[in-house]
Amino acid sequence: MRDTEHLYQKIMEELDLSREIEDEALMELIYTVLSEERREHYMSLQEMNMLGKELFNAFRKLDILQDLIEDEEITEIMINGAQHIFMEKAGVVTRLEKRFASRQKLEDVVQQIVAGSNRIVNEANPIVDARLPDGSRVNVVLAPIALNGPIVTIRKFPKEAMTMERLKKFEAISEEAADFLEQAVKARYNIFISGGTGSGKTSMLNALAQHIPAGERVITIEDNAELQIRGIENLVRLEARNANVEGTGEISIRDLIKSALRMRPDRIVVGEVRGSEAIDMLQAMNTGHDGSLSTGHANSTKDMFSRLETMVLMGVDLPLSAVQRQIASAIDLVVHLGRLRDKSRKVLEISEVLAYEEGEIKVQSLYRFEETGRKDGKVQGRLKWVHELQKKEKLLAAGY
Repeated sequence: MRDTEHLYQKIMEELDLSREIEDEALMELIYTVLSEERREHYMSLQEMNMLGKELFNAFRKLDILQDLIEDEEITEIMINGAQHIFMEKAGVVTRLEKRFASRQKLEDVVQQIVAGSNRIVNEANPIVDARLPDGSRVNVVLAPIALNGPIVTIRKFPKEAMTMERLKKFEAISEEAADFLEQAVKARYNIFISGGTGSGKTSMLNALAQHIPAGERVITIEDNAELQIRGIENLVRLEARNANVEGTGEISIRDLIKSALRMRPDRIVVGEVRGSEAIDMLQAMNTGHDGSLSTGHANSTKDMFSRLETMVLMGVDLPLSAVQRQIASAIDLVVHLGRLRDKSRKVLEISEVLAYEEGEIKVQSLYRFEETGRKDGKVQGRLKWVHELQKKEKLLAAGY
């Protein structure tokens, strides 16, 4: 592959930086430089067109990242400094030959991404979460925290909103369990989704949210807006904001939940709880906002309750028993997801929260994934029904 750095520099020398240049004029300049290069060194028309696109992306878009972001089969992009770029496609991570022309160019791209989300990243504030216009999640870590240059991790999401039909097609959930969850959402059960990193929590949250009746008022609250809820006209989307350079202006998830309660929501959807905002989410579920949804990181359903207890105690000074009662009263169902050895994402367990008794939260499994073996490298198994739902009042009231 031809090195584009000297071509980039040639174009920079020709540009009049004192005025704005239109896209068409920039493309004309790029191909003028490429034509000169072609006269000096052989270049096929295919290579010329490819270089033209790369150089345009370098000036106008996200440089070498643009093609990776537009490739719908790529699910994750990992940049470890200007020279080391990795991608995940079909669950397999590979290193790319592409690289940024310089560390400065990578830092310019980082600033472009972050500015698009109204965030700030610099040496004083070297860690930031942002998003791309297509909803992809971006995490950036700069020097001096990152020793080997700017670290950028991009988690991509499908352009189409995830639906339960697509999850069934991917064999992430069984038909029976999907039908049950659809009824539970419509019947206003409070549902919490748990799972490890990359297990598909946001996708499941999107899929469940598609079953919220169209006439309801829904407020979504996220650190970075990623949810793609369709079909609800009365939808309010709120996004948290980091502090500015002076250390002021922060709007936290807690602030947004408290504000949302005064906005007459039928349901509140919290993208993910990570800290003290857990207490506000639980109180919302306990104060007439049935049917609310949220997610959290955990390795099992039991671990999720332990983490929720810890998060609540970060925000309020309460006896542990009072916190456990709050959790047991607020959450009706827990959907636990996992990523298996073959990189597939599946619902591993759907549990019902029964009550707080004898110093612990009582839970029973309704569905549990049972592995039966491997075939063609894929984990085989099924989501098996194990217990009948005990708390049927909401289902019955909804006519199911």
